Amino acid sequence: MKYASLGSGSRGNATVVEHQGECILIDCGFSRKSTLQRMAQLDLDPAQLKAVLVTHEHSDHAKGVQTLCDALDIPFYTSFGTARKMEWLEHSRWRCIRSEQPLELIGLKITPVCVPHDAQEPLQYVMNNPQGMKLGILSDLGSLTPHIVEHYSGCHALQIEANHDPHLLQVGPYPPSLRVRVAGNYGHLSNQQCAELVARVQWGGLKRVSAGHISEKNNDRNLVRELLAPLLNCHPADVDLLEQDVVSDWYQLT
Repeated sequence: MKYASLGSGSRGNATVVEHQGECILIDCGFSRKSTLQRMAQLDLDPAQLKAVLVTHEHSDHAKGVQTLCDALDIPFYTSFGTARKMEWLEHSRWRCIRSEQPLELIGLKITPVCVPHDAQEPLQYVMNNPQGMKLGILSDLGSLTPHIVEHYSGCHALQIEANHDPHLLQVGPYPPSLRVRVAGNYGHLSNQQCAELVARVQWGGLKRVSAGHISEKNNDRNLVRELLAPLLNCHPADVDLLEQDVVSDWYQLT
């Protein structure tokens, strides 16, 4: 099993997970054209893509889902709440999934995990391959819960949100109402909350941590590095930060 970010940030998010020559997307917040171009940078053929799993209905995660799946004739999976909000309930390619009810795609066991975010029934995902390797994808949540810590413990690789620095958010360009939303329990993780979760799920088998969904207006990437480096026992320059307009390298779980 390997995975890569096609881009991460407030203007679009998508993560591709590959196993035995087939792949799935977690979210598709880019246009169909841009998504396929980004996949091509990883030498992926569109025919390898078998499904899209959607976390929630916000446009930076879902705006390209329907057009991509229609073009490739593949299904997309969401909660009932997300599908209702997106008016997908009658779409022939929509498949309903529920928190805590695992499904199997491309040979991976995928567990949807409910999270606190200001959307209609948002989900995040944990994936296991037959060899016991565990990958956690986690973005767009405002607070940490015992439920989240439980599900993301034991991961061998973790892709997590580090959205904002609290001080930069408060002095930044967002209006007060949006600042309250981002910092609230149903908003986005701060750098400190990201570091807290990493500390709580850290174990000897966690070999790869990447931070994404980093705000271009309310954060400083160096602050993320400085917080995570001591936890990951590496130099700040070696902390893996995802980028909005750059496709990451493949990360292999072995």
